[in-house]
Amino acid sequence: MGASMKLEHVPVATTAMRIRKPVAEVFEAFVNPAITSKFWFTKGSGRLEAGRKIRWEWEMYGLSVEVTVKAIEPNARILVEWGTDDARTSVEWTFTARSDRTTLVNVTNSGFTGDGDEVVKQALDSTGGFALVLAGAKAFLEHGVALNLIADRFPDGH
Repeated sequence: MGASMKLEHVPVATTAMRIRKPVAEVFEAFVNPAITSKFWFTKGSGRLEAGRKIRWEWEMYGLSVEVTVKAIEPNARILVEWGTDDARTSVEWTFTARSDRTTLVNVTNSGFTGDGDEVVKQALDSTGGFALVLAGAKAFLEHGVALNLIADRFPDGH
């Protein structure tokens, strides 16, 4: 195999998508589990509110994660921490209202830990996963279509 490479900077996962709906509607889709469950997780234990701990579940994979809501800025920003006790990362969504009544959603996942290979793998997996989440949100919010992107990503289980 090739020579080992040393990371100079810890990778950060980032992705973005324009959703052709007003910012209030798009923001609500990410804080309200009744809507989010149509394009991402299958069950959420509650609405995202600053200071709350929420559980998100992906029942098709038998997975769940505890989410600590660090900050909510209505129609502008969501900041959470999630993961396991020994491997928590931060996820930040920003929502930018555009003059054409569309919304640009940016997602950044940071704080990956482990050796260089593991950190790169986590960042790549996260980037791909959040790109699917945003694509699913776009399809659902713009067209009312549930694409089942997350459920179909690993058809034989995670």
